[in-house]
Amino acid sequence: MPTPAPRTTATPVDGDVHVTPRYLAGSPGHGDVGFAPVAHWPHHHLDEGPHQLVVTSSDHRIRIGWAGDDYDLWTISAAPDAVSGPQWTAIVNQNTPPELVAALTAALAQDWADGQDRFLAAPSPYWRDGAAPLIASGWTHEAAERGTVELVAPDGNAGLYINRTRRDLDDGTQLWAGPPGWGTRAEITFSPRTPSHLIAATAAAFTDPTSAARWRESLHPTLAAIAQLTPVVPPRTPVPTPRDLRPRLGVRPPVPVGSVPRWSTATTPSAALPARPAARR
Repeated sequence: MPTPAPRTTATPVDGDVHVTPRYLAGSPGHGDVGFAPVAHWPHHHLDEGPHQLVVTSSDHRIRIGWAGDDYDLWTISAAPDAVSGPQWTAIVNQNTPPELVAALTAALAQDWADGQDRFLAAPSPYWRDGAAPLIASGWTHEAAERGTVELVAPDGNAGLYINRTRRDLDDGTQLWAGPPGWGTRAEITFSPRTPSHLIAATAAAFTDPTSAARWRESLHPTLAAIAQLTPVVPPRTPVPTPRDLRPRLGVRPPVPVGSVPRWSTATTPSAALPARPAARR
């Protein structure tokens, strides 16, 4: 009986800015966050082939490949047994934030730990089941070709495309984010037989308000321009200078001229002194 996946501990923030929404954060150049939910699975480091690293379930039915220098950065698949071809495949390109991939690998780790082979379930005949988190978050329908469905995020910077006509095509469902372009568009493409709950789990990561940490200089300028960037460490309050403090000290009131003599406590400066009598001759 498979053992439950261990809980992952919080990792230090790797970056100097928080990027919101997270689907515009791009890739940090490594897949650590995406592999975190399956860190306890067997790791296979390969010297040849398209993938430098392949992480598998212990029975090798779930496979997660990482190609560190390719456009299709991740290849994730599941098969009925260790030697058969994949029943479904998810391809993730090099611009996709690993925080989104982590939602898929976490769902796979949970499915495998449950021991019910849910990761091989037939997809729902209702496309809304896979898109439920997006619909609940206000993603709206766009005009689409016959036999397809398209949803777009409220900010217009992310979307969902579903091909409902031909199940033999590779592009069954695609989640995307960012402007078109080799260095800006993130894409996660699921083959038609991908279980709907796995697509929904990945879609939910697109609606998660949690930001993604990145190094500011590593962000593509186009993504940096349309995303919200917040410093990881807020800037320190500047130390006030003597010039800044001068207005706060105020000005002492002037000492009045002709003040009350020290020998008198009754006569005020404005009181007239008694006239002196004229001298007799």
